[in-house]
Amino acid sequence: MTDTRVPPPLHGNERETLRAYLDYHRATLAMKCEGLSDDDLRRRSMPPSTLSLLGLVRHMAEVERTWFRRVIAGEDIAFVWSAESDYQVAYDATHATRSEAFDAWEAEVGHARRIEREADSLEVTGHVARWGEDVSLRFVMLHLIHEYARHNGHADFLREGIDGVVGA
Repeated sequence: MTDTRVPPPLHGNERETLRAYLDYHRATLAMKCEGLSDDDLRRRSMPPSTLSLLGLVRHMAEVERTWFRRVIAGEDIAFVWSAESDYQVAYDATHATRSEAFDAWEAEVGHARRIEREADSLEVTGHVARWGEDVSLRFVMLHLIHEYARHNGHADFLREGIDGVVGA
């Protein structure tokens, strides 16, 4: 694995720091998938789980799409892989390909970056319909950092199981 991640600043303002941590975790997920075949990326953790590296990429595409486009930008768009708005569907990457998953994920990351950059402040809010609550952009960025950090731990174990590569 080639580590091209940019470390977060040691002395940045809140927004710069949140942005950098989120990008660092995005880069970590991509790094964990680097150099693997589609078959390797689809390899499941253990039955009956459908968890795989490709499933994590698909899941994070749904997460980025939901929190930035649907919640903060208020776009009325469906999930990519589930007509029922079920995040779990994305985990099943049985017939997925690297290009399908990464194209969707990279597109959603691009939208998320644009939405964050265009927001006046971290106080911008969006509505989470299933909670019946509004949340701030700050909350969304922190939530995604948490989501990536948790799933990058899964990605580390999945990668180790595929070819023994660990770390970072």
